[in-house]
Amino acid sequence: MDMTRPAHVPLVANHRQRLVIFCFLLTALFMATLDNQIVSTALPTIVGEFGELERFGWIGSAYLLASSTSMPIYGKLGDLFGRKYVMLAAIVIFTIGSLTCGLAWSMDSLIASRVLQGFGGGGIMVSIFSINADLFEPRERAKYQSYSSLVIMASGSLGPLLGGTMSELFGWRSIFLINLPIGIIAVTGISLLLPYRRPIRKPKIDYLGAVLLAGTVASVVVWADSVTLFGSLVAWQSMVVVAAGALCAVLWVFVEGKVPEPIVPLKLFRDSTFSLFLIVSFCTGAVAIGMANYFALFLQTTTGLSPTTASFCFVATTLGIVIGSLSTGRLISITGRYKPFTLIGLSLNIVALLIFSQLPVGTPIYIILGFMLMQGLAIGFGQQAPIIGVQNSAPREDVGAATGAVTLMRMAGASIAISVYGAIVAAGIRGVGTSIPGVEDIGSLTPVMMMELPEPSRLAVHTLYTEAFTPVFMAGSAMALIGLIAALMLKPARLPQAVIAEKKPATASE
Repeated sequence: MDMTRPAHVPLVANHRQRLVIFCFLLTALFMATLDNQIVSTALPTIVGEFGELERFGWIGSAYLLASSTSMPIYGKLGDLFGRKYVMLAAIVIFTIGSLTCGLAWSMDSLIASRVLQGFGGGGIMVSIFSINADLFEPRERAKYQSYSSLVIMASGSLGPLLGGTMSELFGWRSIFLINLPIGIIAVTGISLLLPYRRPIRKPKIDYLGAVLLAGTVASVVVWADSVTLFGSLVAWQSMVVVAAGALCAVLWVFVEGKVPEPIVPLKLFRDSTFSLFLIVSFCTGAVAIGMANYFALFLQTTTGLSPTTASFCFVATTLGIVIGSLSTGRLISITGRYKPFTLIGLSLNIVALLIFSQLPVGTPIYIILGFMLMQGLAIGFGQQAPIIGVQNSAPREDVGAATGAVTLMRMAGASIAISVYGAIVAAGIRGVGTSIPGVEDIGSLTPVMMMELPEPSRLAVHTLYTEAFTPVFMAGSAMALIGLIAALMLKPARLPQAVIAEKKPATASE
């Protein structure tokens, strides 16, 4: 940690005003992150109206692709032009995208609208963490970052339940149109209350670097979804995507070393904290966000729970996230240490996923819920440190770029993990079905159909899926182990106390 840098001067001096602004920011964040998952349970209804079943996966992938590619760019734009107007632009883009999604007349128009919505959502998710860095001093920031991270995880848990309920009561278009009043409220509150901090340097946009970085990220996301698109992660089309991404990555590194205002300054990599937290973020994204969808599938296929009942089981995970996240935020605020909680979170992840890999068929649901609570605690303990750590180590003028890079790596880890886990499960059940009485195609077996099977057949299906999920949980545990190794190499940094800032003259440019 650089102790010679100027003391942090909060953007807003009045504590009550900071809290009101923070609530408006959380409103926008909840709206954006909810749309990652809310569409999942409405997909069958959407496909029923538009058809084109083979393209339904792109309704979710389009949003993920657009949000992931835009995150580092928004972070840099916030550093160059000021975070207030970049945040407002992101909310407006997201709200317009939500309107066009709600008015979509075909599958093509819906996918295009999801891309527009994703461009706004990515900016919201990055900008809020950068604005938090302006509003709160480092130790206090840890507590409020925990609330932001909590909103992200809670929206992921509530999304499928809200999506299914709203689409059933008001139609699938309502899950998008509900964002209009929320977006208007967020824009109004932030416009009126959040001051504008003018950057001290003249903006110079790295257009070529932005295009190359977007190409690199897009290639990773498309490759991760290539099982759906091309039938295999190693199909020739997939390899072309990988080659294109590698070329973009090499050119991007070359360009970033030459331009005066790179999208992600290469000087950030001189501090090992930044590089190591990129690895940690990738791994935590893989085991937290990437694993969430597969817990729902695991519960339904190995225990016979209905989709609604399975969604309520995530209350245990959400409770663990709440306890872990809020506790960690306060403890980091008190101690100034963030490395120990990263180690605790990843260690708990390893243990929890290894336990899941060994659970036998017929394990009582209350035992499964106990380990889901443990997994939630692991996520809550580990999700604070990456953003807090890189914001503490990065120069103030590059906080947005560093935050965007870390957030991008978390989403990239989730995207790749989702595809890898899916491929593992598919490999485990491929070619099986006709050997089980009453089952012709196990891949199309719904929970309702499963409950109607004879007891021996149902037990055979549960056993098959339990065995298929064993390597999935082992793979997740291995990802957490990689993150733990990176976390062990972190420097034992300590966040500065607020009293330091009070004793020094204000040197930040407002």
